[in-house]
Amino acid sequence: MDRKFHVHLVSDSTGETLHAMATAALAQFENVDVRVHPYALVRSDHQLTRALDHVAINPGIVFFTLANQGLRDRLMLRCMELGSRAIDVLEGPVMALRHFLGQAESHKVGRQHQVDQRYLERIEVLNFTIAHDDGQSLDSIDGAEVILTGASRTSKTPTCVYLAIRGVAAANVPLVPRLPPPPQLLAAKKPLIVGLWVSPDRLIQVRRNRLNTMGEVRDTNYVDLDAVRAEIGATRKLFEDQGWPMIDVSRRSIEETAAAVMNLLTERREQA
Repeated sequence: MDRKFHVHLVSDSTGETLHAMATAALAQFENVDVRVHPYALVRSDHQLTRALDHVAINPGIVFFTLANQGLRDRLMLRCMELGSRAIDVLEGPVMALRHFLGQAESHKVGRQHQVDQRYLERIEVLNFTIAHDDGQSLDSIDGAEVILTGASRTSKTPTCVYLAIRGVAAANVPLVPRLPPPPQLLAAKKPLIVGLWVSPDRLIQVRRNRLNTMGEVRDTNYVDLDAVRAEIGATRKLFEDQGWPMIDVSRRSIEETAAAVMNLLTERREQA
């Protein structure tokens, strides 16, 4: 019988940092049966006891982020008694920053999630992105930091949302076959405009899946190979004519596409 592994995530905050770390690390391992046990907002002895009781029942590796030194020490001691390895995922980065900055850390719980001006600004950015999704609010599109454009189903909307969560005001404008691009898009000078394109075969696959979920079974130019090839060719020619950087998203995840856009944005800022 295959072995089941247990990964415990103990955090005194929302647990987002731990979850992201664990997800990224576990993605490197295939064909393993892993169960993840999250314990968020662990800020008292009682809450820590409950988490450690679960570790005792399902022994495994423990990743944690605890600002309270007493809780940290108690968790480390109990895990040692249980024979479970406990790892503070922020210890290395915090120690490095302590030496680099020449300043001790504050040990404040959940400080990275405090509602401050930056948080409110990020909400404004997300609202802007939602209001400028799929070619909406074109008259104010010049207020974006980034505009993504391309044919239908080239991951423009999810990439914009991901960028907005990262604090980048992003808009997206679809390009419709045989129709000129919106004049507001061509006139935008402030934003970084990036063209997204997909290989015809991949785009047809994505579009067919979309049609199937809508119960549409008829073949149209939307999924015709020659028509899609011509559509992609036209969008790429537009990108080249306008001097817009372009990204092939055929085999990229949303995160990878967003990272590529962020790199382009950084280069633009440095040049400016």
